[in-house]
Amino acid sequence: MSALDGRTRLLLEAPIGPTLLRLAAPNVLVMIAQASVGLIETYFVGKLGTDALAGMALVFPIVMLMQMMSAGAMGGGIASSIARALGATRRSDADALVLHAMLIALGFGLSFSLVLLLGGRWLFSEMGGSGASLVAATTYADWVFSGAVLVWLFNSLAAVIRGTGNMAVPANVTVAGVIVLVPLSPLLIFGWGPVPALGIAGGAAALLLYYLVGTLTLAAYLWSDRSLLKPSFRNVRLRWPLFRDILRVGLIGSIGTVATNLSIGIATSLAGSFGPAAIAGYGTAARLEYLLVPLMFGLGAPLVAMVGTCMGAGLHARALRASWIGAAMAFVLAEAIGLAAAVFPHAWLSLFGSNPAMLETGTLYLRTVGPLYGFFGIGLVLYFASQGAGRLLWPVAGSIARLAVAALGGVLAIRLGGGLLHVFIAQGAALVVYGGVIASTIAGGAWFGRIGWPCRTDALLRRLKLDVACGAA
Repeated sequence: MSALDGRTRLLLEAPIGPTLLRLAAPNVLVMIAQASVGLIETYFVGKLGTDALAGMALVFPIVMLMQMMSAGAMGGGIASSIARALGATRRSDADALVLHAMLIALGFGLSFSLVLLLGGRWLFSEMGGSGASLVAATTYADWVFSGAVLVWLFNSLAAVIRGTGNMAVPANVTVAGVIVLVPLSPLLIFGWGPVPALGIAGGAAALLLYYLVGTLTLAAYLWSDRSLLKPSFRNVRLRWPLFRDILRVGLIGSIGTVATNLSIGIATSLAGSFGPAAIAGYGTAARLEYLLVPLMFGLGAPLVAMVGTCMGAGLHARALRASWIGAAMAFVLAEAIGLAAAVFPHAWLSLFGSNPAMLETGTLYLRTVGPLYGFFGIGLVLYFASQGAGRLLWPVAGSIARLAVAALGGVLAIRLGGGLLHVFIAQGAALVVYGGVIASTIAGGAWFGRIGWPCRTDALLRRLKLDVACGAA
């Protein structure tokens, strides 16, 4: 291991729990900051009225789909491929993967722009938007998705850096950007002095400026002497195996991401049958669930790097042990947030509005689904661990199972004359299914072949003739 960088050696040899916490701390901070971008925007847009808030609620699942695909699914594929290359001491491949990742980001960013600019209004009307709320949704989406490439490049370059085990640089860039965004967002929404009031479009414009400056900053770091990777456009030949190494994880992960966001999008549509205030209430409450995504990503991103590096180096037992430690941490964090929201729902909802119907719908959701957030946390973190392992079939199956339960259960509840409570019960049951499928299949040996229960990890590793003592260190 003499060729290994010190950061790579840390992922392979240091105690797992303390190392995960140390790496996750700045990453959780950056994810809280990044999630705050949307919350800041929602807070100020809420001052424009319930229709504006409902418009944002219609667009938000699509924005989060793009965020989760670029940062979580494809970003996880990028980080995993770089971590495995570094773990196997393939430094030239790791350097070349940077350009390949950027080209993938450009392709997906342009695709999002094309689809949403052409079909956004139809989509939002199908989700229940009408009148002023539909106008607000279309206006906001046109601005945000015109700059989709910036979102994809920012998250892809951050994933490149995290794949080396460096969580601090993306954290610093994001936190600095949020500090600037706090005054910039209300300035562009409401105007001041010579700056005109752009309304809901102002929030989107501020968001795009944030991603533009962040992308340039991350690129400057990667091409500086401080970066572990040494990317170059001149000396790199595009190679399909490197694209495939990213896409085989990222594309499969994207299926799970689409399923997750479809679950919330369908619930938004079902809430739409109860009026704009119900859409606003559910959309505002569900933002807390979306807040869990970056929080779990904050823990999951170092897990991608650790599991990927360990798998690349052949330390499979250590990779499994790290995954279960991360899952336990995720459950505690997500469950604590869910229980707090269930007990004090107005503490969250009243940040964004005071409409009684909105508050009633949001409270009903948080008290029904919030206590089950721990299962969502387990599923998400094990999904990231599976990205590091390059084994995403069953995590995607868990996402699809969640979609089936949430969609079929919600539609059935409405058709049988049930109200929003029954729709939300289906959403909660879907979270339990999601976490249960992913955890049980990994426990059954899904990373290493056919699934079998009961399957003890030590027995599995003996069968594969792996070094348990080294891996569990």
